[in-house]
Amino acid sequence: MGQRRFNRPNSTSSQSTSVDVTSPGTGAAASARLRLLGREWDFWAVRLALVGATIVLCYTLAPFGFHGLPAAGLGFFVAMVILLAELRLRHAEISGLVGGAVGAVLGLLAALLITLVISRTAEPEPTKSFFEFTSLFALGYLGLIVGSRKGKELQQVPLPRAVGVPAPAMSALKLLDTSVLIDGRIADICETHFLDGALGLPRFVLHELQSVADSGDSLKRQRGRRGLEVLQRMQKMPELEIRILEEDFPGISAVDQKLMELARRGNWKIVTNDFNMNKVARVEGIAVLNVNELANAMKPAVLPGESMRVLILREGKESSQGVAYLDDGTMVVVDGARRLINRSVEILVTSVHQTPAGKMIFGRLEDRTEATTARPAAGNARPEGANGSSSNRRSQERSEATTTRNSAAESNPFTDSDPV
Repeated sequence: MGQRRFNRPNSTSSQSTSVDVTSPGTGAAASARLRLLGREWDFWAVRLALVGATIVLCYTLAPFGFHGLPAAGLGFFVAMVILLAELRLRHAEISGLVGGAVGAVLGLLAALLITLVISRTAEPEPTKSFFEFTSLFALGYLGLIVGSRKGKELQQVPLPRAVGVPAPAMSALKLLDTSVLIDGRIADICETHFLDGALGLPRFVLHELQSVADSGDSLKRQRGRRGLEVLQRMQKMPELEIRILEEDFPGISAVDQKLMELARRGNWKIVTNDFNMNKVARVEGIAVLNVNELANAMKPAVLPGESMRVLILREGKESSQGVAYLDDGTMVVVDGARRLINRSVEILVTSVHQTPAGKMIFGRLEDRTEATTARPAAGNARPEGANGSSSNRRSQERSEATTTRNSAAESNPFTDSDPV
């Protein structure tokens, strides 16, 4: 399938970001006109030729004793029946068509065997004709219906390798959500070749991303344009295939519900950062690839007792705490580092806590750092005994518990949020 390209104009924020799609109403009307004037005109010509041919045929042959206009009306009726059958078969799957054809042929063969048996009986001719036509219609109908319904199961039957039915090319498709495009880390993941197969972008997700980029809110507009830039960057990757999916569900208004319904019907996966969609999709049995969970899994493991060097950036919740961050965004709470803001210090990890916002590391200053910091005030310091040390440990444990509870709403670079 061809890829659609998205162009971001070099304009001010007052101008809307343009892509190669228009609004849903005008886009559908324009595409319908193009199909009618382009690829569809030959099909309409064939249909008109079919209607004319059936009318002329019935008018000439005069079947069932009809002559003139009644015969032409019968031909028009036959043509309408054929066109309605075409409309119904157009939406049928190829497996259902093949199964229905095979079932109808088998039913007619069974009816033929039954008529051969009935013809050798001594029953009257009207009775024989009744059984023959009844078996013909009944077995033909049953073969058609059962074959069309059971045709989908043919792909599940184990076949030899020489005649095996190849799996559909879109079986491994992964659907992109608006949140994962606005986040932007999906492009870095694709560059590292961690995602195999093609990525699917539904048209309604693209419309939502365009509406965010055209929003009157400057923050939303900036996020929407970032999503379009990330999408354009991904399309430029030669080894990555992005397919624009035209499937839509007019009866469903929410984009998240449309995305989950599309994933359920195609047995596909959803790539998202949305916390709520992640939970709902997994409850409904839909596979989800969450970039936030991948980022948390890739964070380096830190064990109590290890030492590390961090830069104290701000004050903590407690009076003596200082807060630092690792390169991956993990918060590090250091006890006794409040007076060391904007300084790099060596700390000793005391505990690691997992919170809804991510992982938190608690630590304290190493002895040599404490000695260096406390040297100017050594003359005023009083030595602590064993009771003082145990009191400090208990105070640090209480401080860690309080900070862990308060950090549930702490902002984090990898916190789940609604991008729109």
